[in-house]
Order: sequence, then structure tokens, then C-alpha cells
Amino acid sequence: MTISEVQNAISEKKICVLIPTYNNEKTLKRVIDGVLDYTGNIIVVNDGSTDSTSEILKNYSQITVVSLPENKGKGNGLKIGFRKAQELGYHYAITIDSDGQHYPDDIPVFVEALLSEKEDVLLIGNRNMSQDGIPRKSSFGNNFSNFWFWFETGIKLQDTQSGYRLYPLKKIPKKYFTPKFEFEIEIIVRTAWKHVPVKNVPVKVLYDPAERVSHFRPFRDFTRISILNTILVFITIFYIIPRNFFRNFKKKSLRKFIKEDVLESDGSNRIKAFSIALGTFIGLSPFWGFQTLIVISLAVVFKLNKVLAFVFSNISLPPFIPFIIAASLFIGAPFVSGESDFLNHDLDFELVKNNLLQYVIGSFILATTVATIFGLGFYFFLNKVNPDKP
Repeated sequence: MTISEVQNAISEKKICVLIPTYNNEKTLKRVIDGVLDYTGNIIVVNDGSTDSTSEILKNYSQITVVSLPENKGKGNGLKIGFRKAQELGYHYAITIDSDGQHYPDDIPVFVEALLSEKEDVLLIGNRNMSQDGIPRKSSFGNNFSNFWFWFETGIKLQDTQSGYRLYPLKKIPKKYFTPKFEFEIEIIVRTAWKHVPVKNVPVKVLYDPAERVSHFRPFRDFTRISILNTILVFITIFYIIPRNFFRNFKKKSLRKFIKEDVLESDGSNRIKAFSIALGTFIGLSPFWGFQTLIVISLAVVFKLNKVLAFVFSNISLPPFIPFIIAASLFIGAPFVSGESDFLNHDLDFELVKNNLLQYVIGSFILATTVATIFGLGFYFFLNKVNPDKP
């Protein structure tokens, strides 16, 4: 795209460029001047800078400046910037860091990618983290973030930490819970949970230690990010996955659900059969209260079908529990000494407590047997009704 085409597209799509800044006096002017080559729709959030940032911004009367009295973190600055952008009538915001690591001449990459999409999308710049000069800790942190984003959303990205992004302002959440660097993780995960596509676009990156000022505090911020991911994983397992499953089930007939979400879901028939076997095994095993957490975690680790694993882990629904307890105690009886007569007792957790070893042994044998039968049975069934393509 030519510069004039980019400028016209930015105007038509109502795109602004949002620059949060804090004490980046060495690079701020260069970043603003680079962005002005493409658009004057610029919002700078001065997050309580104590250097010459305020003086620099006085030279740009054509841009919108939001000055905060004290520094409260990048996330807070972005939230305020998004709110200002929506007040001014913008539909999209491209965020670019003011520390000089992002190249303003990559703005056309975001604009062109947006124009190629048929729906709103959140775009994240994909930096080449293997190039010379990239700190190893940055590369490790990015891989760490990519994994958890995939766990929490099912979307595989190569770069989830780049601050060079395009946000669809009408589709991002309205309220947030984090104020600092971890905000950029929260917003992409929660936007993906709203079924907004999140994709990478290739961008350049510059790490110049002579002029770049980073405000990332490794121990403190990494701890905050880890706590956030722990919370997001918990929400994913106990709310998002069950919600999506029941929404899909509710929107479709049983026949269509089985055809699209089971028979034609991602993965080979072998993967689907293993997923069913895993879910069945965990559902019948004595992991009461932790079955969903365990089955989803294992499905992610072994790259299995999370939906199928979750569905079959619910084999231990309340109506079936007495039968599972009875079968487990019956199977486990030959492996323990002493009193094993349970048929004259109520089939409840008190009985399990008094015959714990018998129950545990029996439940694992039961889980293994039924999981094997289900896994093999569904493998042959899937191969018959929906053979894998060669």
C-alpha cells in the first residue's frame, strides 16, 4: 500500500494510534514523527513522566495528549487511552510503544491486515525474537506467555507480548482488573473469550540498549503475570470451557453436535480416541473435586482434544456415583484383607472412607478397564463413520 492509501484507510476505518509513555524522552519524538507520516490521529498518554516528556509534547499541538499526574502503570495508561479514543469516535486503536523498539513504518502492515479481514480482529505484532540483540529473558518470557495464552484460549500465536497491536475498540472488554504490564495479557485473553479472532502480523523490532528505557521489573512483574495466568487458567477450566461446550450443544441438534464437534473436530481419530479414554479414566478415578482441572491440564500437555476429554470426564455425574462406588468396591475387594462386605451398607462417601484402600484400588482398575474399552470402541467407530483422510 502507498502512504496515501494507508492514510485514506486509516481515515475510513476510524483508526487512531495510541502511544502510552513514561520517561522515554530519548525516543518519544522519533516515534511521534514516524507515526505522523501516516496519520495525525494520535493519542499520547503521558503516564506521570518526570523527565522532559511534557516539554516534548508541547511541540505537537495537532495530536491529543492525556496527561496523568502520577505513574500508575502501562495497563492503566492503555485503559485511559482506549476510553479517550472511543470518546473521540475511533473504532480501532494501534498501540505503539514509545521506547523506540517499534517501527512506525509497520503501521501499513496492521492496516492492510485489517482490510483483509471480514470481521473485527485483534492483531499483535510478531517480532523476530531470534534475531541478534534480543535479550534471552525476553524470548523466554514470550514463549512462556504464548503457552499460557494457548492453554487459556486454544489460539496458537508466535508472539503474545508485543505491545505493537491493533485493537477493535468495540469488541474489547469494558472493565479490567489489572493496571500494569499484565494488562496486555488480560485484554487479549478476555477478548479471545468473546470469540474475537486474535492473530499475529509480522513487524520489525529494535533493541537499542543505549537509548531504550524499559520499566519492566522482572521479579515483581513476572510474579504479577504468573498470578494473573493462574486466575485465567482457573476461569478457563471451570467456566470458559464448560460455557463454550454447553453453548455449542445448545445451538445445535444432538446429531449436528456429534457430527461437527465430535466426528469432525480437530485431530485424528487416534487423538480423539485417546481424548475419550483420558476423560473416561479421570472421570472414574478417585480425584473427586479435581477431575476437570486434571483432565484439561493433561489434554493440553498431551495435545489431545480438550472438548472430548472434558465431556467424557463427566461420566461421574451424580446419578452414576452410587454405581461407580459399588463397582469400585466390588472390584477392589479381592485385593484387600479384612472385612469387605459393603453390600449391606449405604453406597455413600462414609462407606468409601471406611473402605478407602479397597475403593482406590478398585476405582483405578475400573477406570483403566472402561477407558480402554471406550478408547478402542470409539476408535473403531470413528474409523468406520469418519475415516481419517490419507
